Amino acid sequence: MKQHIKEYMIEQLEKLLSIPSPTGYTKEVSDYLMTELQSMGYAPYTLNKGGVVCQLNEGDNTLMLAAHVDTLGAMVKTIKGNGALVVTPLGGLNASNVETETAWVITRDGKKIEGTFQVENASSHVNRELNNIVRSFDSTLELLLDEKVHSKDDTKKLGIETGDIVAVNPRFTITESGFIKSRFLDDKASAAVLLTLAKALKDGSIAFNRKVYIDFTVYEEVGHGAATGIPADVKDMISVDMGCIGNGLNCTETQVSICAKDSSGPYNYDVVSDLINAAKKAGADYAVDIYPFYGSDVDVSLKAGYDVRHGLIGPGVYASHGYERSHIDGLVNTYKLLEEYLR
Repeated sequence: MKQHIKEYMIEQLEKLLSIPSPTGYTKEVSDYLMTELQSMGYAPYTLNKGGVVCQLNEGDNTLMLAAHVDTLGAMVKTIKGNGALVVTPLGGLNASNVETETAWVITRDGKKIEGTFQVENASSHVNRELNNIVRSFDSTLELLLDEKVHSKDDTKKLGIETGDIVAVNPRFTITESGFIKSRFLDDKASAAVLLTLAKALKDGSIAFNRKVYIDFTVYEEVGHGAATGIPADVKDMISVDMGCIGNGLNCTETQVSICAKDSSGPYNYDVVSDLINAAKKAGADYAVDIYPFYGSDVDVSLKAGYDVRHGLIGPGVYASHGYERSHIDGLVNTYKLLEEYLR
């Protein structure tokens, strides 16, 4: 991969991660994608539910590549008597790994009010049972606002109401050794890869031998991201999401993962074989794995009735749905696989 293409990919990853986009609050990130693709000379369009679709070229044997830009987050459920907030998660946000994390409440009129997730009575010098408390959004974890509030009325005067979105600080950083650490690499890492493919095609750095759409979905984390909006001529569809890392799996953060089966069943045998062959031909470092607790956008598409062959790939991401870690090499290998597959 040429250096300027890699730099563009990392730049786009950082920009995407900086845009709060919990499921249900994705207009800002969709607007960004529309502007970026239009600046390249494409004609993207938005779906009624907010996703962004873009045709990259002309041709036959049409393929759609899908990445999601909605993330985990939360929503205000209750304002407590002390002015703190009880939240309900959006997607698989875990109470135990957001404790002490910074977050922002986004009010209906657009204000962003900072706060911190803490367990109730969080001072260890006061609460001897602190380590024994089960962390739960319903009962023990609260969002303390960084405002002078001491009552429910104080908080309501800030404009905060039930149903307001809560966005968690992604805390993006890249180490000197190339490790990328951030929340929401699932799936903004692969969204950055797809933007980079579009940029490289328009610049003439790469060429495709089949017609390609890219699809940025916005409800993947709650299970219906790609349930609609797939053009009629699409024959194959690949979710470009995250590769799982953990006990019993082969993938690492520096590799691209090719999924043979997830919780919905096996992926199309021929598509998986072609992806493996493309990785080998491209010299992309890859692993083939079975994901035990995973569902992708393309799983949803099949359940919605679309007649497409399906596949799933993505850069290896450790600590999924937590403070995640990947590596620049994982994104590069994902790009290399796709470039060869499309060629």
